[in-house]
Amino acid sequence: MGFVSFLGRVLFASLFILSARQMYNEFGADGGPAAKEFATKFSVLQKSLSSVLGVRVPDVDLLPLVLTTPILYDFYNYPRDEPQYGLLLNEFLQSTALCGALLFFIGMKNSILKRQLKKKTPKTKTV
Repeated sequence: MGFVSFLGRVLFASLFILSARQMYNEFGADGGPAAKEFATKFSVLQKSLSSVLGVRVPDVDLLPLVLTTPILYDFYNYPRDEPQYGLLLNEFLQSTALCGALLFFIGMKNSILKRQLKKKTPKTKTV
């Protein structure tokens, strides 16, 4: 039973590993088609934010995911009857769920660190 479980996990993980490898190969040296599309959308967003706010966005690890999600998956620019709307909305919701999972992970990491600091050191027993 243990070997069958292990084999199932390996086959399941191979799906994600092969998919990631294929996506990595599609990027090429210049970033591929996704980088070209992202560059144009990001420049438009950057110009509008700088004109409206007049501030520079700080560098935070979670921030790139939060900023790029509405740029890459701009479902709101398409009417609902176009097929791109559904595809972009699905990707947007998946990325939003990933943001939520990252926030949950950061919260759990901080709570574990706080719990470890509150633990008392055990007293040694004498014989």
